[in-house]
Amino acid sequence: MLKALRIALPVIGFLMLAAGSWLALAWVPAERDMGAPSRIMYVHVPSVWMMFLCSTLNFGASLWYLNKSSLKVDALAEAGAEVCLLFGGIGVLLGSIWARPTWGVYWNWDPRLTSVTAMLVTYAGMLAARRFEEDPERRARVSSVLGILAAASAVLVWFSVRWFNSLHQVQSSPKTTYPELVLTLRWNSFAFLFIAIWFVWQRYELALAARAGEVAPPEPPGAAASPGGAA
Repeated sequence: MLKALRIALPVIGFLMLAAGSWLALAWVPAERDMGAPSRIMYVHVPSVWMMFLCSTLNFGASLWYLNKSSLKVDALAEAGAEVCLLFGGIGVLLGSIWARPTWGVYWNWDPRLTSVTAMLVTYAGMLAARRFEEDPERRARVSSVLGILAAASAVLVWFSVRWFNSLHQVQSSPKTTYPELVLTLRWNSFAFLFIAIWFVWQRYELALAARAGEVAPPEPPGAAASPGGAA
């Protein structure tokens, strides 16, 4: 069952994404004010939503680890952080492409962009720090603390367009836009969700295998010797 689900997730996700690309490019009308560049939103917004979702996963696993140490929880936290950084990077890249025809520049240090940069740098720093710490327990504790700090910055990212004077538009709702946009955005969001779950699943199993290797008991002397022994 799990093996079939593991195969189905990316297949369904990428097929939905292909269909969603057609919807975004050929079916849904261009946004009234921004025109054709607005079509980037159908992959930009789902990418950012997956970033927030994986950030929440990392936050929950970080709190769980600090409360009850577990190799599995630490592996889940690492998987969430890596996939969060992946989708966050995609979201920022697509946002920059969108910004050029909309704002006239690829990048502007407004509150939303500054806060998301700080958030992604925190996750990148956490993942880099994990590579330099050999003690599994200390590495997991430090990563958990950084994960909680990164989640706090994610809250700032979400509310930055409401709390500060930002170039970035405020989050819309289905009541403030047209049905075709809502349907296409939701379709692509589910496609990204299936792909994100698959990425986290894959990375979790790799991280868990690495943890198992770190805590495996050493082989007894002579275990690797041939059955006949030394001559």
